[in-house]
Amino acid sequence: MARNEDDFHPLQATSADIILRQQLEHSISKYFYEGCDRSLRSLLSNCRWYATNHGSILTLVIECTDQVTNWQVLQNIVPMANVLYGIVTTAKIRVCPPDNGVPFEMRVDELPVYRHWA
Repeated sequence: MARNEDDFHPLQATSADIILRQQLEHSISKYFYEGCDRSLRSLLSNCRWYATNHGSILTLVIECTDQVTNWQVLQNIVPMANVLYGIVTTAKIRVCPPDNGVPFEMRVDELPVYRHWA
């Protein structure tokens, strides 16, 4: 069966694709932040964090400035994942420790595994 050339995804993103992706990332970041309670917002204010979608899955990246903050973020990853899961069900959270340490990643669809952390 012959396929029409329109059936294939473009190999390179257009400027419209890039703008739409950035708007999506911004909107998800906004909804995520608005869905967080005051303590999570306070914790996030000590980090650099953003949503990115450069692959097939949205990733909330949280870059921690110090080990204490990193530990606090990890202790609160389940409530953050619950908020994110309410927005998008196929996302993950990547917590990046200071000094280029090994990031911890959790998919929000894995929440049942982490329920005992909540």
